[in-house]
Amino acid sequence: MRVVIFCHSLKSCWNHGNAHFLRGIASELAARGHDVRIWEPADGWSRENVVRDHGADALERYREAYPALESTEYDIGKLNLNAALEDAGLVLVHEWNEPSLVAAIGEHRAKQKAGYVLLFHDTHHRSASDPGALRRYDLRHYDGVLAFGSVIRDIYLKHGWARRAWTWHEAADTRVFYPRPAEIEPVGDLVWIGNWGEGERTAELEEFLIGPVRDLRLRARIYGVRYPEPALEALRSAGIEYAGWLPNHRAPEVFASHRVTVHVPRRFYSTLLPGVPTIRVFEALACGIPLVSAPWADAEGLFTPGEDFLVARDANEMRRHLATLFEDATLRRDMAERGFATIRARHTCAHRVDELMQVYEEITAPVREVIA
Repeated sequence: MRVVIFCHSLKSCWNHGNAHFLRGIASELAARGHDVRIWEPADGWSRENVVRDHGADALERYREAYPALESTEYDIGKLNLNAALEDAGLVLVHEWNEPSLVAAIGEHRAKQKAGYVLLFHDTHHRSASDPGALRRYDLRHYDGVLAFGSVIRDIYLKHGWARRAWTWHEAADTRVFYPRPAEIEPVGDLVWIGNWGEGERTAELEEFLIGPVRDLRLRARIYGVRYPEPALEALRSAGIEYAGWLPNHRAPEVFASHRVTVHVPRRFYSTLLPGVPTIRVFEALACGIPLVSAPWADAEGLFTPGEDFLVARDANEMRRHLATLFEDATLRRDMAERGFATIRARHTCAHRVDELMQVYEEITAPVREVIA
């Protein structure tokens, strides 16, 4: 089947976490024999930023891990949807696309009476934090929404933004994210991979990351982008090395060279969106590194908190958990093994493609029954 994906970027993961999941899903679909076609805007914000900071070659770095994945760049004013959607069986349109394009694809399906299944894919907190932004999207001609958490799925249905919606959590691409050899010598105690963003977790990062690292005098390194000068100064004052942008496929080797990582969810995920972890939780556990998380409610039972990872309710508990992990190598090993086993059993991109195909079958079943 031809699967067509419209995304913000396949090539750039600069402040663009959806690229992580997209690459894994596209790889899994292709491995199963599907013809995957990916379209991204030539002037995408993430692309422009990574080129500005690291040069045009940075757009090719993803090929180190995904040599077979390709995308077609388009100018939205010149995009020929008839050509882009020719022979499509399934079309995924990510939420980080221009509303005009989202609407145009829906209109194409309606006017051409095209037979492809058309799904809108939402992996952001906007539906809860800024519902007005979602009203810009015309989903009348879509078969439904794939939401990366049940709370988001329910928002779409409650507001009538979509006729149908399914929960489709993110997951780890275990072709790339897996434990590296134990012989890799740790170069630091703790690593955190995450972007500063718009200040949604400034206080949380001080409480659950910067403060504990400073108090425990850990050798720590942080990767990410969009760190303002006050944030950089806070890291320097705590003795934390700031290492800048990390191409996402390089994260496994970085995890392997540190003993522990932490998860500090943005405020919206710890308050408005219970049950929605970011993809970095899946990826870290897939790499077999012990993880301590700031509070978030695993309302959908994706993991077993306390076994797959530890949860710190405040700064004091974060310090205690980290200190215990550094003192107890057996605990570090056992936690890493449990987290890794949970990912392998339930949260790989192969599992998510199985779920996607189930959605496809559910949508097309009535049509097949009529033909039969």
